[in-house]
This record gives sequence, structure tokens and C-alpha cells, in this order.
Amino acid sequence: MSWTIPGTTLLLPERDGGLAESQFRAMFLPGEMALSQVSAVTGLESYTVQNWVKRGFLTKPQNKRYSLRQLCRIVNINMLKSILPLPDICSLLGYVNGQLDDESDDMIDDSDLYFMFVRLAARSKALYNAESREAVLEEELADYQEPIPGAKARVKEVLRIMLTAWLAARMAQETEKMLKALQERND
Repeated sequence: MSWTIPGTTLLLPERDGGLAESQFRAMFLPGEMALSQVSAVTGLESYTVQNWVKRGFLTKPQNKRYSLRQLCRIVNINMLKSILPLPDICSLLGYVNGQLDDESDDMIDDSDLYFMFVRLAARSKALYNAESREAVLEEELADYQEPIPGAKARVKEVLRIMLTAWLAARMAQETEKMLKALQERND
């Protein structure tokens, strides 16, 4: 069964967070990405990405090229924008990464945060129950090294919110499908 990697247009043959990370890293073997490539991966219009840079949601690209870290920030925002307003997303990401247009104050690299999220999302069946979600979060963060005291708790809280928002968006999509099927049966 194929799976669309959250926040992207990329398909994987199975729900495997590690495979998603490998695919992302492989895309950067030749170097950083052009805006057109970022748009292809995310499904976002180029002007949307440029607008997010202008608004300070991520650092400016170097020589019009985007790093893996920047792509993952874009993908995080893209993934969450269907359920949360942009100011809330910025606040959430700023909770662990301070000023969004300054990477020097980050508690966690955006790519690490995104890949943690993807590995967790790949185990979505275990996420619907709050107790098992906490166990999965603890397991995912077991090797996280805090750059400052309290960083792990902050990252865990952000991941918990990201997962809840993502699950809510999936539930909303499922609800829409069910309603559409009901309406079609009534027509």
C-alpha cells in the first residue's frame, strides 16, 4: 500500500518513516534544491514559498537554493496549514526554534523534527490512543540530546501538537469522504 509522505507530494510503497528520511536525504546528494524542485516536492506554488521567506517563516535561500533544513521547515508548515492558522504554526515552531528566520537559536534542526514526526506518523495506528501516543513519543525521543535543559520536553510537546493536528486533518478528510459517499447514496 502506498503512502504520501506528510506535507509532500511524494509517495512511498509502504508506511516507513526511515525510508522517507532516506528519500529526502537522497534528493540532496547533488546539492541544494531550486525553488521549482521545492514546489514539486511540496505541491506549493513558488510564490507561496517566496512569501513565507519574505514573512520570516524560514531563512532566506542561499543563491536561490534551499537546504534540507529549509525544505523540512516548508514541509512542516505545509503539513500543518490545513488544520492550523499560519500564526499558530509559527508560534508552535518558534517554541523550539526561536526566531524562525534565524537557525542559530534552534533547539532542534527542522529536518530532525520533521523526520521524527514522519517516523511517528508512520506508526499512526499507535497514535490515536493518548497513552500509546505518549509511549511512542518517549521512544522516538530516547536518543535526543538536549542542547539546553528543557529542550526535550519542548520538542516532545511540539511533536505531540503536530501529531494531533495531523491526525485531526486525516479525520476531517475521512469525514468528508464518508459524507460524500452518504450523499451519493441519497442521490
